[in-house]
Amino acid sequence: MRKPATCVVNRLPITKARINLGQLAKRAHLHNEYFILEKDGIPVIGIMDADEMEDYLELRDPKVKSQIRQSNRDVRAGRTRSAEALLDELADRASKPSRQAK
Repeated sequence: MRKPATCVVNRLPITKARINLGQLAKRAHLHNEYFILEKDGIPVIGIMDADEMEDYLELRDPKVKSQIRQSNRDVRAGRTRSAEALLDELADRASKPSRQAK
């Protein structure tokens, strides 16, 4: 049985983070760690991997949320196809000459 991925959240003073910022960035990027930086014991900012941050921001977009809901409805309704069928379709499209307006 696979062990579930653990979420490591580290809390530290912002002054200590400033001294070790390069190391924190590396750990966030390579090891998917999160850091909450505190000022006077109050959490003020977080550090996470940039790719994950972009994913988070995309999910806040109402259009993206709508596309995900529609995709889930399609799956439940059986409107799916195999990856092989999709790749075949994309290969067919790529092999046909495109019509460009002059």
